Amino acid sequence: MELQTWLLGANLGLLILSLLVRSNPEPARLRAVDRKLNLILSQLGIDPDQGLDAQLKELLQSGQKIEAIRLYRQQTGCGLKEAKDHIDATY
Repeated sequence: MELQTWLLGANLGLLILSLLVRSNPEPARLRAVDRKLNLILSQLGIDPDQGLDAQLKELLQSGQKIEAIRLYRQQTGCGLKEAKDHIDATY
């Protein structure tokens, strides 16, 4: 029952995020909300970046490092330096 409550909360958070995206164009605020939702999902044991690693590996294997950094930034909401450092360190 507790897991269902958490999942309901996560879904509600995603709904709120989608409404914010439509009504509030503040990118920094949206990234902050996105990071918080990802934290909630990870605490629930749900991988917020499901499939991201495979996409990043595919881009890097085809020599598209900039696209990989861009994708990582879009999916995580982190800054350019953080994304580049992650890509360099992980892959």
